[in-house]
Amino acid sequence: MENIILIGMPGSGKSTVGVLLAKVLGYGFLDTDLLLQQREGMLLQDLLDSRGMEGFLDAEEAAVRTVDCDHCVIAPGGSVVCRPGAMARLQALGRVVYLKLSPGELAGRLQNLATRGVVMAPGQTVRDLYGRRAPLYERYAGLTVETGGLTLEETLAALRRALAEDGGGAEG
Repeated sequence: MENIILIGMPGSGKSTVGVLLAKVLGYGFLDTDLLLQQREGMLLQDLLDSRGMEGFLDAEEAAVRTVDCDHCVIAPGGSVVCRPGAMARLQALGRVVYLKLSPGELAGRLQNLATRGVVMAPGQTVRDLYGRRAPLYERYAGLTVETGGLTLEETLAALRRALAEDGGGAEG
């Protein structure tokens, strides 16, 4: 299957850049957060509030395991790396690309943590979350694109360049 999966922290631009990348490549686009909301019949934050962190992660993994597409850009939730089964499914679907931002830049982008459906322990900061997840993003990614300080257009261009250099699929 020829898909591109964008992983990274909440606020790293997976969905925003993913839609644009899909458009220029002529691919479909799938946001697994939306898939999860549809499957569960509730918003991400409501799911997190009602089932807790582990229940949320279980539901997210179950949703990701149902994904079956080709020629799509897939934007999973930032917590998807917390479940090896979910990541195994995504890796089987295509190339996994880590959109990497610094903790400081992420903190500036994430203004709505209390309502966004971000899987965080009580008292945990964005920096704490980054410290826990960054090694997982790096482990699962076949390709990392540094997006710090880049505009949306520059991020898209950097992503397309990296994909082309890594073996095609970004020339659309």
